[in-house]
Amino acid sequence: METRPLGRTGHLSSVAILGGVVFAFVAQDAADALMEQVITAGVNHIDVAPSYGNGLAEQRLGPWLARERSRFFLGCKTQERTRAGAQAELRRSLARLQTEAFDLYQLHAVTSLAELDAATQAGGAIETLAAARHAGPTRYLGITAHGAQAPAVIREALRRFDFDTVMFPLNYVQYQQPAYRGEAEALIAECQARNVGVMIIKSVARGPWGEHEHTHRTWYEPFAQPADVQSAVNFVLSQPVTGLCTAGDPQLLLLQLAACGHYARLSQSEQEALVAGAAQIEPLFA
Repeated sequence: METRPLGRTGHLSSVAILGGVVFAFVAQDAADALMEQVITAGVNHIDVAPSYGNGLAEQRLGPWLARERSRFFLGCKTQERTRAGAQAELRRSLARLQTEAFDLYQLHAVTSLAELDAATQAGGAIETLAAARHAGPTRYLGITAHGAQAPAVIREALRRFDFDTVMFPLNYVQYQQPAYRGEAEALIAECQARNVGVMIIKSVARGPWGEHEHTHRTWYEPFAQPADVQSAVNFVLSQPVTGLCTAGDPQLLLLQLAACGHYARLSQSEQEALVAGAAQIEPLFA
């Protein structure tokens, strides 16, 4: 599988980054079977958070990291917004994951400027992140965001703090919306200029479930046919990004691993054709 630099960290991350949320609702034997396939596919980067299954995903990954820690670049997150809350959550995550340190620790799911204010004010979670980098529990710091304002919120976050990585949603259906696309492209350009690693979520999101039957363990309706997943993955990886985080559904995980392994760069005209062809699909974020 192709690897790309994760910004200034210098790590060459596999373009498929294992989204640990897939382990939130599976037994250990199922998690073990998935991890074997992840390793076989060439994945060398894991992203997980304590909010995934209320710590269950971290517990499922713990036995693997106890013996395979050197194989993976490990990113974890905190959704706490205070210094004290983030400190406590960091310690719990280290214990569950059976490791002494992360490679990357991130402010998680900062969806609004109000949340950003809370996390970056005096006594906010950003102080825990900065202290962790100084003391050793992590080497690099990042921020993740969800929702329609994600690119704009992260751009403001980069004005306030020199994060090493960012993570936000991007897919060709969402690129129908000029405002979102403009902010996303501006964010990516800024990250390129500052050598900040860019990771993508929601790469195979088709749109809201609406009245459709929920056929996958994702809160959005995904593209689920191999050819459609391949197109979605090709689109995302044709952008100047490091890679994409895999979805929280075992079936989609395997489809994304296969698609990343067969990634083919799209020309600009091919990208625009995908965006135009999705004109009748409702984007995930209005």
